[in-house]
Amino acid sequence: MSRIGNAPVALPNGVEVTISDRTVTVKGPKGTLSRAIPGEIQIEQAEGSLVFTRPDDDRDNRAKHGLTRSLVNNMVIGVTDGFRKELEIVGVGYRAEAQGPNALRLNLGFSHPVNVAAPDGITFEVPAPTQVIVTGIDKEVVGQVAADIRSIRKPEPYKGKGVRYAGERVLRKAGKAGKK
Repeated sequence: MSRIGNAPVALPNGVEVTISDRTVTVKGPKGTLSRAIPGEIQIEQAEGSLVFTRPDDDRDNRAKHGLTRSLVNNMVIGVTDGFRKELEIVGVGYRAEAQGPNALRLNLGFSHPVNVAAPDGITFEVPAPTQVIVTGIDKEVVGQVAADIRSIRKPEPYKGKGVRYAGERVLRKAGKAGKK
């Protein structure tokens, strides 16, 4: 019994959901998202909410029951509020600067600056030279873009320099012990 899959998804005012041919389309104030429904999961729209049911207790259907509900819920949240990931840059001389809302220039200790272009639906904000905010309506894309930026210079364990998520705790290692 999937507790997540059995929970209905409430539809706020201004959100329209269209279900056709194994595809769910969610339209809201921030934009439109569309996704194919995996497996044999059925979606019914009733009384301002979406209800998800699976045909049987087959292993594959049980696995996709909660997944489908979570994906559609993320779509509803995305078109109403949107998603954001905050990144922090730590290191002497490490900084970011915005090149418009869809491009970013990072100085991360390499011999050259690194330019990052935003995919469709993603915008960058740079409130401070050591802070980058990635925003968009698709949770999966926002997380992937933030992970790609972090992978350019991951935080290293000795001094902690690099790009990290806001609030991320970096485990530090002790350096070499001095000779006695």
